[in-house]
Amino acid sequence: MIEVAVMDVVEILKALGDGTRLRILHLLYKETLCVCDLEAVLNLSQSNASRHLIKLKHAGLIASDKQAQWVYYRVDKTSLERYPFVRELLAKELEQQPHCQKDFVRLTKYQRQGGCCETRVKMEDE
Repeated sequence: MIEVAVMDVVEILKALGDGTRLRILHLLYKETLCVCDLEAVLNLSQSNASRHLIKLKHAGLIASDKQAQWVYYRVDKTSLERYPFVRELLAKELEQQPHCQKDFVRLTKYQRQGGCCETRVKMEDE
C-alpha cells in the first residue's frame, strides 16, 4: 500500500506537469491574484484559467480567499514548507525561464495600467 504522503507528492507532480500551471504558480508565488488578473496576463479564457486553478488547489499548492464577488489565489505557504522542492522550483528554476520572466513583466505592466478585477485592461500580445 502506498503511503498518503507519496500520493500527495504524485498529485503535486501531476499539477506541476503542465506549463500553464507552472506559469500560474510562478505568478502566484510573487503575489496574490484574482482569476481576472491571470486571464489578462497569461491570455487565458476564464474556463481554462479556472480549470488550471482547480488542479493546483486540489494538489494543495494554492489557497484562495473570496472577497465580494472575486476569488483571490495565492501559493499555500504550508505546502512550500512541507515540500521544499516546490519552493526550489518556484524561487530558482522558474525565475530563470523566459516565459516566466515575460509573464512577470506583463503582470507589472498590467498593474501599472490599472488592471484589476474592477478595471479590465486589455493586454496587447508582444
